[in-house]
Amino acid sequence: MADRDRKAELERKKAKLEAMREERKRKQESLQEASAGATPEKKDLRAETEEFLREIGIPLTTTTDAGASHQQQAGEQKPADGTSVLQEAVYLAKNQAVLSFSKVTQTNLPPRDTVSYNKETQTPKETIEREDEDNDSSLEVAVDTPPPIPGSGKMPHTSMHKPTETPEDAASVPVVEEKPVIRELSEEERRKIEMSEDFLNFFGRASAILERAMFEEVDIFTDYSGADSEEQRGGQLEGEQLKLNRQFFDERWSKHRTVTSLDWSTQYPELLLASYNSNQENPNEPEGVALVWNIKFKKSTPEYIFHCPSPVTSACFAKFHPNLIVGGTYSGQIMVWDNRSHKHTPVQRTPLSALAVTHTHPVYWIDVVGSQNAHNLVSISTDGKICFWNLDMLTQPQDSLELQHKQNRTVASWCCSFPYGDFNNYVVGSEDGAVYTACRHGSKSGINEIFESHQGPVTGVDCHSVPGPVDFSPYFLSSSFDWTVKLWNMKETRLLHSFEDNSDYIFDVKWSPIHPALFSTVDGSGRLDLWNLNIDTEVPSASVVVESDVGLNKCRWHQNGQTIATGDNDGRVHIYAVGEPLAVPRPDDWSKFSRTLQDLELEQAEQEEDTGSVRSQSPLR
Repeated sequence: MADRDRKAELERKKAKLEAMREERKRKQESLQEASAGATPEKKDLRAETEEFLREIGIPLTTTTDAGASHQQQAGEQKPADGTSVLQEAVYLAKNQAVLSFSKVTQTNLPPRDTVSYNKETQTPKETIEREDEDNDSSLEVAVDTPPPIPGSGKMPHTSMHKPTETPEDAASVPVVEEKPVIRELSEEERRKIEMSEDFLNFFGRASAILERAMFEEVDIFTDYSGADSEEQRGGQLEGEQLKLNRQFFDERWSKHRTVTSLDWSTQYPELLLASYNSNQENPNEPEGVALVWNIKFKKSTPEYIFHCPSPVTSACFAKFHPNLIVGGTYSGQIMVWDNRSHKHTPVQRTPLSALAVTHTHPVYWIDVVGSQNAHNLVSISTDGKICFWNLDMLTQPQDSLELQHKQNRTVASWCCSFPYGDFNNYVVGSEDGAVYTACRHGSKSGINEIFESHQGPVTGVDCHSVPGPVDFSPYFLSSSFDWTVKLWNMKETRLLHSFEDNSDYIFDVKWSPIHPALFSTVDGSGRLDLWNLNIDTEVPSASVVVESDVGLNKCRWHQNGQTIATGDNDGRVHIYAVGEPLAVPRPDDWSKFSRTLQDLELEQAEQEEDTGSVRSQSPLR
């Protein structure tokens, strides 16, 4: 229907245009007839005019030649001499440039670097740009425009044209740089780069990251819907309070060595420090070694390796300096390592001399004591001295005390412990089997009280350090070679209770950091015991024996109170998980422990009375 209306409209416009052309033709014919009738008069007038101009001396050659030249350039012939002015005007009117309509081709250049697509249906649209009947040009354009081809609803075929390149386009085109030729380094240059500090730091950091990723294990069968949660709860530490989680051992650095101390980092809780003595099987290896293990990742190699020329007898993390590790050695020197340095040797050390201000015997205990703004490195040695050091200057101690009992007997200390929140008073255990309380400052500085009950060297002491509603800081434990662990009160010099369930040397004892009535012990038979005094005071609440059947030397609780680390004679470090019912305290455990201590005091008083009465009735007296 639309095509028929368009054709009818075009037919009407053609008829109208034809009528206008006929009208124009009639006007031209009437104009020619009028000019033909006036020719003779105009011819005589022209001749008279030219003759008059000649008489007054005005030549006509220039004008004629110029007109002829102009007409020749235009490609037309000049009318002959003698024609009238009217005839010339008719001639000029005939030879005027005739305007005609031509087909206009419109080309649309695509926008620069932009290609867009339109999914509209390609159907012909009836558009009439102009409807003015008096505008001849608009009519002729419409007539000369070719009619639409039937069935031309398809998309027209267009070809891509390269847009005109402007200076801005040339500047925006990226310049492809030629790849430089990689020059092969010489042997000397390669060694220089490999020994540079930047390369060593980069290589150490990158290798540690790759090693962690290689040993990491992910459980892809985890069910987050909770379908297997009951099974997991039932199997997690069911029927056992101690479960072995990890073992750390390095074939080169741990083999044929004994673990001498353990310490957890307070800044990075996943890091565990272990110190080792000398390797008697390989004298070419360093005498002392300190390894930092990482329990967060499943890799089997240490995070950091440090060594020194003397066996390391004790080591700890510097609490307020997370990058520093401090170690006491068998030679009496104190070593400081820095994990920011790519070197494995100490960055600081105390001088090795026979002067009285420094240690001359093995340093068996070392720790950083104090607060963030006021702290010292404290060291204990069998030479009878306790030294307080500044980590920034290890040439000589800031303060030192001679540990002597009654001014006549030097106390050869093996272990030490500070009460919770108290940095002035401390407890030391000696190789003569006695435990001493001492003071750093004041009129009573030095040894104050003696606790005698052990029949062998005291291997470990630990003050109660669990904060809570009841203050138990005066109570401390001691372990000894006499196979016993004893409970003491600083305010009283008498024994409170003796735990005698072991059948071998007890090498270490530690209170739990979160449970008031829980502590751990390790002995020479490879046995780890956990004692909960609120449950039983005669036998341990949980025990485990290492599979290798070697002696355990040290134990150390993690800050969370649910993980404990032990070290053995073969250089292995064992990480155990403690069951939540045993490790996590209940709100009433503090009051229960207070009653337990009262019962133990009454029981001990009764035993002393019975012992005294037996002695008084003895016939030997």
